[in-house]
Amino acid sequence: MSVAENLKPETAETILSVNNIEVIYNHVILVLKGVSLTVPKGGIVALLGANGAGKTTTLRAVSNLLRGERGEVTKGNIIFNGDEIQDLTPNELVQRGCIQVMEGRHCFGHLSIEENLMTGAYTRKDGAAAVKDHLDLVYQYFPRLKERRKSQAGYTSGGEQQMCAIGRALMSKPSMILLDEPSMGLAPQLVEEIFEIVRDLNQKENVSFLLAEQNTNIALKYATYGYILESGRVVMDGDAKELRENEDVKEFYLGTGGEGRKSFKDVKHYRRRKRWLA
Repeated sequence: MSVAENLKPETAETILSVNNIEVIYNHVILVLKGVSLTVPKGGIVALLGANGAGKTTTLRAVSNLLRGERGEVTKGNIIFNGDEIQDLTPNELVQRGCIQVMEGRHCFGHLSIEENLMTGAYTRKDGAAAVKDHLDLVYQYFPRLKERRKSQAGYTSGGEQQMCAIGRALMSKPSMILLDEPSMGLAPQLVEEIFEIVRDLNQKENVSFLLAEQNTNIALKYATYGYILESGRVVMDGDAKELRENEDVKEFYLGTGGEGRKSFKDVKHYRRRKRWLA
């Protein structure tokens, strides 16, 4: 068992702390309702829940990308490496070592794979040689990108574009990556491959991850800790292994304890619901 697998937010040194935040869009739509979570240094923390639960909004609150969608954090605070970051620009946050890989494999389709990767080093000031060394490191973790480095990104496969997006984030030399729905639209074999690389980056390069994912099975397989969101609230959290074995999680999110995934609003197990929402 690796060191990272033993990390729990309440016992490990913290890299990210989200404290009771509320997020409002367009000054009227309340999306997050007192969300709190912690990411330990060297950990992989999964943010789980159905579509619309608030996972992406939570990541964008951390990366300060809310303003582009008329969203804002109206309560609570967010601390990264000991400093409050709500007032920083996304560019300043990247320079501090926190970067988001957005949902949907956002690559510059008209640029080559290598040109896409090099855009990730835009904020670096440690010289061309250091950037070249880091590019070689990215190719070490993503050999498929090295093979396709001269190919136009828009004509590569979905899996290659997802690898490119993660590789581009790595080029900024992050200490933490916010990874949004990395499995979306990919074949199961590719999903496993990408999550294996995420685990290698976590264990070998000490990159911490906060990943939002609808695929609860794969997320809890690779994460060290998990938070489950529903309707903008954290309804349960715990060690990833414990969540995988929890009967409520199996019933609501893994589809192995009943009729598949349901909403708490629809479930008739009132005692169980009360315990989850307490």
